[in-house]
Parts: sequence; structure tokens; C-alpha cells
Amino acid sequence: MSEENAPAEENAPETTEAAAPAKDVPAKHIYLVAYPKLIFLYPTFLASLIIGTYMAFSGMVGLDAEGHSRAAEVASLIFLGILTLNLVVITFDFPRTTSLTLFFFVAMILMGLFVFFKFNPDFLPVVGKILDAMQPYANAHFYFLFAGILVCFYLAVLVAVQFDYWEVRPNELLHHHGLMSDLKRYPAPNLRIDKEINDVFEYLLLRSGRLILHARHETRAIVLDNVLFINAKEKKLTTMLGALQVSVRDDE
Repeated sequence: MSEENAPAEENAPETTEAAAPAKDVPAKHIYLVAYPKLIFLYPTFLASLIIGTYMAFSGMVGLDAEGHSRAAEVASLIFLGILTLNLVVITFDFPRTTSLTLFFFVAMILMGLFVFFKFNPDFLPVVGKILDAMQPYANAHFYFLFAGILVCFYLAVLVAVQFDYWEVRPNELLHHHGLMSDLKRYPAPNLRIDKEINDVFEYLLLRSGRLILHARHETRAIVLDNVLFINAKEKKLTTMLGALQVSVRDDE
């Protein structure tokens, strides 16, 4: 029995070695989609759902003398804080981790000052009065409506990208656009691709970045912003283009 099993054991490493290159087989086509910056608002969308659910189940617990809920005020401040951070992400670019660290440092200082003056209004009476006058309140319906509005925009984006996207094949680059599915073709051989990550925040949120395609005989580069999971896309494109270059040399 051991002698019969010996060939199988000897062949096992060969099977493993033969199966290993299969992982690097290039894909038949790769789709590239440039999304609007709206997709980076998903933290605010999640926050509106969570806070709205909390407000719906908490009811009117903890009312003060004026009929206001302290929990509702805190929830509103948290929501506004998340929304503010999200708007900063889609408005400004943070190309380096140093700028990201500086932003968090400044944000922590401002948040610390806000909390300090909120609980110590007598330290600077003028600032304390201003903060006491700021009492934002919102009910569950507000948060759910906000989330519903974002859902409508997300659905519109999903529909829009169906009429404007790029497809990379081993021998050509295709641009699908328009309601009538218009198609423009570019030669894929000698296609050069550059990857840029211009915003650390956006990369952390959705692993997104910018792809720049340089097609042969084209004077203008094709710039695709906010491509999701850009590292995985780049790896697939590199594998495809590398296999294409090898096949061209073999044909020669």
C-alpha cells in the first residue's frame, strides 16, 4: 500500500506548482467606474440610520423643564459632527498622512474646547452664553428623511454609472456611454496606466483613488476619479497588460 501511495505523494508538489500560476491568469475584462464624491457620505448615512433608530425607540426620555430632551441634543451634536467631518473629506484633499494627523489634532482641540466651555460656562461667560443658546434638536423623522434622501441619490448614482463606464479587454479599451449605449474603442496594446491616491481619507473610506489611462495615439489622457478598490483594479490591469505584452512578443 505504501509503494502504491508513493507516486501520489511525489506528484502532489507538482500539482501544487501547476495550480499556483492559475491565480495569475488575467481576467477577460475589467470594468472601471468613476464615482462622484457623494459616495463618501456613507458614514453620515449610517449615522442618520443609527441615531434615527435610537430616537425612535428612546421616545421622550429625559425631558427638561422646557420639554427638550438632553439625549436628543447630544444625538444632534454627534450627527452634526459626523456630517461636518464628512463634508471636510469631500471638500478638501489630504494627500499625506501628515496632513491627516494635523487635521485630527486640530479637530480634537476644537472638540475639547467645545466640551470644556459647554460644561464650564462660567470660565468665559460670553462663550458660555453662546454655547448655551446653541441647542440643536431633531426627531427620528428628521434622521430617517435625511437617510432616505441619500438613498435616492445613491440609487441615481447606480443608474447613472450604468451609462458611463470603461471596460478593459486584452486587446482594446472600451468606453460605454450614453442612453443609447454609445461605444468608443481604444487600442489596448501599449496602454499605460498611472495610479494616484490624492486623498488619504477617501482611500481609507473606500480604498479609492485616481486612474490615468494613456491610450496609444491619443493626445489626451483618460482620467478616472474615485475608482473604488484601486489597488485591486491596478493589480488586475497589470496582470492583463503583462500577459498581453508576452503574447505580442510570442507572435513576433
